[in-house]
Amino acid sequence: MLSPSSSIAYAPGQGRPSVFAGTIAGIVNLAAVFALVTGLWYVLLRPNGVYALYTPMYGFSLVVAVVAAIVLIAKVVEFYPLQSVAIADPVRGVLFTAIAVLIGILIVHGLFWNFIGRFGVTYFSPWSIVAAGGVGAEFFNARENASTAIIYALAAFVWIALFWAVGFGRWPWSNAAAGVRAWSRFASIALFATLLYVVLFHPHVCALFYPAQTMAGVAPWWAAFAQTASAYFTLGLVLCTVLWIVVSDVLWEQWPWRLLDSADGPGFARGAFAFSGTIALGALTAWIALMAMTAVWMEPFEGGQYTEAPYFRYLHAGEIAGFGMLGAFVARAYLDAPLQHVAMAARFAARTLLAAAVGAAAYLFYYSGAGTALLGRVPGIGQPEDTPLVWTLLFIAVVLCQLEFFRGWPLTRMDGEGAQR
Repeated sequence: MLSPSSSIAYAPGQGRPSVFAGTIAGIVNLAAVFALVTGLWYVLLRPNGVYALYTPMYGFSLVVAVVAAIVLIAKVVEFYPLQSVAIADPVRGVLFTAIAVLIGILIVHGLFWNFIGRFGVTYFSPWSIVAAGGVGAEFFNARENASTAIIYALAAFVWIALFWAVGFGRWPWSNAAAGVRAWSRFASIALFATLLYVVLFHPHVCALFYPAQTMAGVAPWWAAFAQTASAYFTLGLVLCTVLWIVVSDVLWEQWPWRLLDSADGPGFARGAFAFSGTIALGALTAWIALMAMTAVWMEPFEGGQYTEAPYFRYLHAGEIAGFGMLGAFVARAYLDAPLQHVAMAARFAARTLLAAAVGAAAYLFYYSGAGTALLGRVPGIGQPEDTPLVWTLLFIAVVLCQLEFFRGWPLTRMDGEGAQR
């Protein structure tokens, strides 16, 4: 994600333009990104498009895997081992984008389907599920269940990876060689993500099958108070937490966590502050979203369908958080030119309001008749065959590729002093 002092603004080789020129350049770039996302959606995901990967969970898992690969490359290993190789734009962007897509495909089809799913945990591979037999053991359902498990596992990884970048930075390997730091951070993030997956998501995946795999996983421990055994409960909380990681990094330049920086930069105190703070803000956000949905749709009840289902309410809180994340990236990357020289507190407040407005506009577009027709999605809210997270994450993936891999090309990514990065 963006570093605290950077933004992208305008055409390379030029001096810092006027606020008006920077704003127009950002809007034009945003329009081009929207067109690219729409084209990718039509070719890859649209249900009646070319490849029709949006089933929805299979396409969802592929998009999440690519986002995880982008985060892995840019934030976890910091482009190791190619960080010192001089590659001009746009070749650099094309190279790393191709690497991220390849890693994403290998994560789903290699790591989960053909390694972990074949030699470890059955439910990560549709082929292993079909081979095991039982109720519903046909390929489409098996692929949806395996994809659901993969989504949960990668959600835990992305959460911890983004938190580590914002909370700990390079600590405790600040002075280590790039390779040592990359592998150490990856191993630590993977370990904590695995532990969180086992506790937050694994019980639900074991309950997806009949009979429930009670010897492999406990009954979902949240079912009694959440009115659902679905891990959409924990996924919604995780996404609401990630929202505040993104907001604090992209819009607030890593404040207020920087208050606890040590003399050497980020450390344990800052990481603990960021971890607890983002979880608290995420839980509050989920609660507010749930209260708002109750005001609109009345109380959910166990066994309810569509908008009356408790599991949908939790998922929709996470979906709203997804629109908020998209708004944050768009506001900072393309609409930030007028705010570059505003006082810090006012800048943060203005960015937050702008991001909320962009997220709300994206939400309204997605559920509008125009969004339904353009994306070929199931109309209405609360449809089990649809989740806006796939579209928002695809959009975020394209924005992240431009920011991190293309370094803002064809615009220029600039630091706080206006020097090209």
